[in-house]
Amino acid sequence: MANPANRLPENVEGEFFVDSTCIDCDTCRQLAPATFGETGEFSFVQLQPRDAAEQQAALRALVACPTGSIGTADKTGVPAAVRDFPLRLDDGVYYCGFNSPKSFGGNSYFVEHPHGNWMIDAPRFVEHLALRIEAMGGLRYIFLTHRDDVADAARYAARFGAERIIHRLELSAQPDAERVIDGDAPLELAPGFLAIPTPGHTRGHCVLLHREFLFTGDHLWWSRNRGRLTASRDVCWYSWPAQVRSVRLLAAYDFAWVLPGHGERAHFTPDRMRAELSKLLGALAA
Repeated sequence: MANPANRLPENVEGEFFVDSTCIDCDTCRQLAPATFGETGEFSFVQLQPRDAAEQQAALRALVACPTGSIGTADKTGVPAAVRDFPLRLDDGVYYCGFNSPKSFGGNSYFVEHPHGNWMIDAPRFVEHLALRIEAMGGLRYIFLTHRDDVADAARYAARFGAERIIHRLELSAQPDAERVIDGDAPLELAPGFLAIPTPGHTRGHCVLLHREFLFTGDHLWWSRNRGRLTASRDVCWYSWPAQVRSVRLLAAYDFAWVLPGHGERAHFTPDRMRAELSKLLGALAA
């Protein structure tokens, strides 16, 4: 947990604070946007929690923070916040929490499925999360969108005997992965789970489509500041033209959720999501 001696001066007075170890990963602002603000370099407490819901959201942010940069004067609510994870987003789909500094605080997701549960990208290894996954039926597959967000995938794979899936062009990040995707054609990994290669952010980046859920890694996300879906040239490590082409590919698919590794989640009707994707494509073409 954060050190009060390193409390950032931007924090408002009160129970919660952020210290100088913050890496500006955005995790806390996604989980508790009323409490945490941004400067462009780090997060800070812009408003102390005003009710029980905001208090719980701030405690979840404290638990999920990859660098332990959030502190609170009253720690009695922390165990209950730990028990909130994995956090349900929709039927059978959860946010894992416990973001890892190894992936710069990237988000990880868990999907309950009768033919075997999935993890999409990986959080830091935490025994509580492992026990919760065990109670929910274990883990059969770990889909890794790209090299940046593997975190502790190997430890979860070893714990559950899970099959890690990654594109060959990202294989150096998990050289002993059990299943390797080749080429640039969409591939059904299991009934209802479609891997779609989306080169751009990295050369072998892939997204995963399951029902109405699109797990996008670092390909695209919702921007609270722009109020729309976005992709960023600034964090494109392989090819920006390839990334733009990859965004266009998604127009062929229907989905209602965008669940990214970095950036804000988005949930709309499929029609609204198509409109938002069209808006993004227009921005990218401008």
